[in-house]
Amino acid sequence: MRNTLKTLAIAGFSAVFILSCVPARKLEEEKTKRENCEKELSAVKSSSQSCETRLAEAKAQLADNDKAIYGLKKDTSVTGTSYRNLVGKYDKLNAVNEQLLAQLDKLTRNNANENTKLVGQLQMTQEELIRKQDELKALERSLNEQKLKLDMLTLELQKREARVKELEDILKRKDDAINDLKKKVSDALVGFEGKGLTITNKNGKVYVSMDESLLFASGSTTVEAKGVEALKKLAKVLESNTDINVLVEGHTDDVPMKGTGEIKDNWDLSVIRATSIVKIITKNSSTDPTRLTAAGRGEYFPIDPAKTAEARKKNRRTEIILTPKLDELLKVLGSN
Repeated sequence: MRNTLKTLAIAGFSAVFILSCVPARKLEEEKTKRENCEKELSAVKSSSQSCETRLAEAKAQLADNDKAIYGLKKDTSVTGTSYRNLVGKYDKLNAVNEQLLAQLDKLTRNNANENTKLVGQLQMTQEELIRKQDELKALERSLNEQKLKLDMLTLELQKREARVKELEDILKRKDDAINDLKKKVSDALVGFEGKGLTITNKNGKVYVSMDESLLFASGSTTVEAKGVEALKKLAKVLESNTDINVLVEGHTDDVPMKGTGEIKDNWDLSVIRATSIVKIITKNSSTDPTRLTAAGRGEYFPIDPAKTAEARKKNRRTEIILTPKLDELLKVLGSN
């Protein structure tokens, strides 16, 4: 730009110099040229200023661009580092992802095998469950049947309990009757107890045991007077207690009896003595003969098995066994 200005100045001076040497026309032409040159010079100056301004702006822009380029280079470096870091991380993540995919594939295969196994187990479990359900239903049917049987047994047990209660009541009444009978017999024979006569309550029966000395002479079947008196008193008790059965048992000792008449042995003696007592009872009371039984035991049911005179004396006896009739009890038992 400066070289251009110098050139224009030289040209101006040259033009002035030339003008002084040329004619007016030439001068006029040169003047015109100079004016044009001045205009061009002014334009050039204006353009030069504009260019300088633009140059300054361009330099400023260049400086800004340099700064921007520096910043971009710096940013690019950082970005490159970040990029490389990211690439490294990506590669690591990709490797991890590959591992995870491999593990997932393995797990998938394992899960498939496990699922197959579980499906098999589930099927077996379902079959077992169905079997258990069938067993449960069978058990429920069995329980229902057992419950029905139990209900029936409970009802039967209740009926039996009622019968047992009824029997217990009957037995209690029988026991009360036995105790009452024993008292009546004891009251009637109060003068004879301890004098060859004992009264006991055993097995629901009243036993009136009379020694031979109270009833018979040795080997005789005829009842002595004191024995008849005791039997008459007993007969009155039996007469007023019609629900009592009477068993008269004759007992002897173990000494064999050798007879040639009506009495041939101890069997005969025990039976005939019992019969004699039955006859006295029926003769001296209105006791129904169907209630009386005469029996002989001989020597085969001793009180004392010893082979002594005292033991044999105990064994020679007559037992009158009084038993309450069991019609009411048998009726209840028969209903069962």
